[in-house]
Amino acid sequence: MTQQNITLVSFGYFGKHFLEKIAEAVKREFAYQVIIKESHIDLSEFFDPGRRQYNGNKMLIAVDKISDEGALKTIGLFSVDLFIPILTYIFGQAVLNGNTGIASLYRLSNERYGIEPDDNLLLERFTKEVVHELGHTFGLIHCSSPTCVMRSSTYVEDIDQKNPGLCNSCHAQLEIRQGSQMYT
Repeated sequence: MTQQNITLVSFGYFGKHFLEKIAEAVKREFAYQVIIKESHIDLSEFFDPGRRQYNGNKMLIAVDKISDEGALKTIGLFSVDLFIPILTYIFGQAVLNGNTGIASLYRLSNERYGIEPDDNLLLERFTKEVVHELGHTFGLIHCSSPTCVMRSSTYVEDIDQKNPGLCNSCHAQLEIRQGSQMYT
């Protein structure tokens, strides 16, 4: 049986140390090897000039098309402002029980809100968002626990209130889902 992994694909510039820290957190939370890759796509085809944002639905499809067949899950990492038609903006999105997700750090930096830069907080927020979207790919839905990383986040302050990992209930659901995936 082939070693399964989670692949983080960076689209744009992310520092190596930054990506390695996210990969460590993902490996710790999901217990799979994590591979970091770089890729390039023409983002102009996803840009909506009326909204001056990038269509998350279309970007999710594009990441799915380029994901490696050997990857159990793939998350595309971006630094552009994402939206879906029914929401003003999103931090990320994933296919529930699917193989693919996306996350963007665009709205996660303090500078966006007129506050002093904080690289550690940016890393913490982005890591939580990546773990959250990966949780969806493993079939986890939004959690009602206020500190679970799977709780829905409308504002960046919501992300700040969450722990970096799954609550006990979501972790138990993940273990059940991972166990059933091994035998299908």
